[in-house]
Amino acid sequence: MKSTLLTIDGIVNLVVGALLLLFPAGTPRLLGLPSVQHYFYTTILGGVIFGIGLALFIELFRGNQHTRGLGLAGAIVINLCGGGVLLWWLVFKPFELPLRGQLVLWAVAILVLGIGLVEIISGSWKKE
Repeated sequence: MKSTLLTIDGIVNLVVGALLLLFPAGTPRLLGLPSVQHYFYTTILGGVIFGIGLALFIELFRGNQHTRGLGLAGAIVINLCGGGVLLWWLVFKPFELPLRGQLVLWAVAILVLGIGLVEIISGSWKKE
């Protein structure tokens, strides 16, 4: 179960991070998200999310016990914090976005919080 959760979480982070890094203007526009004047924060966020994905895969495929990536407990904390902040914005400070953008943000919040909750419920993080 732990390897499945690390794989899913890692793939989601790598894909989202790569999209933000490679297409900082196009990704928000495609998803109906707020535009920005410059793409500094978009690419920084993409780099951080991509790095989290890589760290999850290091943890999954570590060849020896001396190499550690981001364990499942760390992924849970990141998912709950990120998803929680996004959910707070959606509920208390909603953006004026097209329906597509609203749906994307709600889907991301639910997906990230859902992955975190599944990871907690699985108990796999206790065996790190």
